[in-house]
Amino acid sequence: MKSPARVALVTGAASGLGRLSCERLAATGAKVAALDVNADSLALSVKGCSGARPFVCDVTDEARVQQVADEVERDLGPIDRVVHAAAIMPGSALLDQGAEAVKRIMRVNYDGTVNVVQATLPRMLERGRGVFLCFGSVAGHALAPGLGAYCASKAAVNAYLEVLIHETAGRGVLVHLACPPMVDTPLIQQALSAGGPKSLPIAVQRKLLASPSRVLAAIETAIDDGQHISYPMPMAKWLYAMRRFSPALLWKVIERSEAAS
Repeated sequence: MKSPARVALVTGAASGLGRLSCERLAATGAKVAALDVNADSLALSVKGCSGARPFVCDVTDEARVQQVADEVERDLGPIDRVVHAAAIMPGSALLDQGAEAVKRIMRVNYDGTVNVVQATLPRMLERGRGVFLCFGSVAGHALAPGLGAYCASKAAVNAYLEVLIHETAGRGVLVHLACPPMVDTPLIQQALSAGGPKSLPIAVQRKLLASPSRVLAAIETAIDDGQHISYPMPMAKWLYAMRRFSPALLWKVIERSEAAS
């Protein structure tokens, strides 16, 4: 990390990439505002993380996100690093999932992103410094049966962040969109328990999911290099390239993988 943060705000801080981000940032001496909707898990997450302060926050609640950002800036100082990792990934065939469940995934993953951006990024741009890291996903490009709602939400996040990157260029804040492949975090359990892709249990069993620590290390390297979009890990790069240059072939690969599972 070339420019350690002084004050960081991390969403989805109770588990997975959010929790690991909190630990890494706190280890560099940053004051960390750790946000999550799950109060009990959040308390456990920050218990052994010196320098982290918990804020129970549902990212779909625009007013609450703004309130927390105000509190962080007042009590901890100006935010110079945001890590937006909050997301959900229930899996199911789209017609089996139901309209409300599909829309809830979009509210958390996409609307939540918009709320966090609006509450934090204008302040950072006004000061002309900092890093805003948002987790999109290569699943927003390389689509999969059983994860249609999640893929749609991440496609929206990817598009929103890419435009945001261009609209804020040259204003002192590095806005970074990270599009990892499937990462070995508790988020995977949501897809496994609710009828996600048939190939996913095999990927878990064979330990084919990306390591959270390696994903974060790759993203940090990309940020240090001044990149605005990263596809950490070879699998993410391969899936993105296949979707871009041969989408029909990628669908054949995915469908064969599902049929063989």
